[in-house]
Amino acid sequence: MDILIKTVRVAGFRGLQNIEVELEETTVLTGMNNSGKTSFLKALQIALGNRQFLSPDDFYIGKHQSQNNKIIIDTLIVPKDQNGKINEAFSEKWEILFTTDRIRADQLGTSIVPLRTTVIFDPIKANFKTQQFILQSWPKFNGTANGFWYESGEGKSLAFPFFDEIPFFYIDAQRDILEDIKLKNSYLGKMLAKIEYSDLAVKEIEDQIKALNDTAVNSSDVLSTIKTTLKELDTAMDSSSDGVDITPFTKKLRDLSKGLSIYYSDQENSFSMEYHGMGTRSWSSLLTLKSFITLLSVNASKNSDAAFFPILAIEEPEAHLHPNAQKKLYGQIASIPGQKIISTHSPYIAAAAELRQIRNFYKSDMVNCGKIATEQLTNEDIRKINRQVINTRGEIFFSKLLVFFEGETEEQALPIFFEIHFGKTSVELGVDFVGVGGHGNYLPFLRFAEWLNIPWIIFSDNDQKGKIKKSVENAVNKLYQSDSEKDQLTNNVLFLEDESDFEKYLIDSGFVAEIESSFEKLHSSDYLAEHIKKKDGAKKDRIETAKTCNSCKQNIYEDVLRDYKGDEGFKMALYDCMTSQKAQFGPLIAEVIVNSGKPLPTKIIELFEKIASLLNNTETRS
Repeated sequence: MDILIKTVRVAGFRGLQNIEVELEETTVLTGMNNSGKTSFLKALQIALGNRQFLSPDDFYIGKHQSQNNKIIIDTLIVPKDQNGKINEAFSEKWEILFTTDRIRADQLGTSIVPLRTTVIFDPIKANFKTQQFILQSWPKFNGTANGFWYESGEGKSLAFPFFDEIPFFYIDAQRDILEDIKLKNSYLGKMLAKIEYSDLAVKEIEDQIKALNDTAVNSSDVLSTIKTTLKELDTAMDSSSDGVDITPFTKKLRDLSKGLSIYYSDQENSFSMEYHGMGTRSWSSLLTLKSFITLLSVNASKNSDAAFFPILAIEEPEAHLHPNAQKKLYGQIASIPGQKIISTHSPYIAAAAELRQIRNFYKSDMVNCGKIATEQLTNEDIRKINRQVINTRGEIFFSKLLVFFEGETEEQALPIFFEIHFGKTSVELGVDFVGVGGHGNYLPFLRFAEWLNIPWIIFSDNDQKGKIKKSVENAVNKLYQSDSEKDQLTNNVLFLEDESDFEKYLIDSGFVAEIESSFEKLHSSDYLAEHIKKKDGAKKDRIETAKTCNSCKQNIYEDVLRDYKGDEGFKMALYDCMTSQKAQFGPLIAEVIVNSGKPLPTKIIELFEKIASLLNNTETRS
């Protein structure tokens, strides 16, 4: 691959007010619905493909309903070597194609082609005026009241045509191989129209078809009778002819593609595409495009001096496919020649991509694009994000807000409390509650959320004599360098009371009776009594002494007996039961607390107020 679309900037198109996206050879766009992924692909189509879809509604409308009168799309093309690294200069074939008039140099002296596309709607003529020209330089990206990147000097009005050597392909989520077969302008139709055979091959194949037709007719009484009867046409026509032919199979090779059918077979049966579901048909359509681009690439490679770089935009390739097919599909797309930009709602496709290839679109006041700064990470850091976050919680690519915590009880209970407080489920509002599996595991999740621009909150335990609080603070501080950035700790992290984890906090918040009744519902009325009788005086805590082992130099611990007597002892028994059976008791305890009619605990209310603030959701009720 000799070139790459490295960066794309869009202003004033649909919901994209001002955005910059850096691209890889294969780029995966993630994010919630209506976050701008499809709009970005369509912006690329305006700059590099056909613009027939444009309408006045495609111009950005701001908060006060003032509509932009111009769409601006900047595209930075850079040279690359065969290893995917940026070169200092374009190869000779691309330099000849672009011409030296269009090639610029950046601040480091690297050759670039900074292309600007502008679209203006003329309401009087009811048409669009599109211009493309080369910028004098590639300005720094900004978007403030003091100026925007597109307000810097524009450049020469030098035409930048749609080069055949840089074809742009767009394939949307509604693809269907059956429609491709019918349409001459589909990628499949274009391939079929270009089928060529030698004269000798045409004669041989048509002779075989004639023999096949003769055999079919002669072997059928019905077809033979029809043919004999139709020969009577000769007596009614004053012309010399070769008689009548009945051809169950096409007679001429040029007509072969008109009746093309595609069959997909399992181990026992073969069925036409008409009998297959949309998953198979959609997948087949995408693979025919892969065939089309591969053929173009092969033809271009026959001439070493020929420049060729296809760009492919794919919308939701996972449509109608089961998870295992989605995982396989990513590899098939990545192997297509050229540059690929994929928008997806599939955690499986996102997980199959490399971290550096992911771009997440998030819409708040405006659409932003985040990427994981893999260049700042070690291989072990990357492994942790992949293993602990993406491979287990891939759905959080598509979250509006993430709430992180340590344990199982929170994961079971908080969504139930959330629905009571907000009157809507967390799924409806795009909030995901994510257990990280321990206070030492926050950092990979925080890096994922922060770099992909997904708002986050930590709802943390605060026991173990300050150890957990310190661990959480260290994880958050690794994301920020300045003191102002570290204020994020105060804004985004909520700690429980001192020496409390979530289970103890519920007990101390006055829900002893409710928690006790949940045990009775799950077990029996005498469950706790039996537990206390069996465990009282036997449950032990490990207490660190001042002594160390002479041989291994490790701290020495001693065991002390539990005392389940009295009110505090009973609370201790409740706590021990809760923590030993978290998965069972979490949702049940939450439901009992909700049904009690008591207000939710203060810290949980505080958490939900933080969530409402980040979501700009004022319709809360407690």
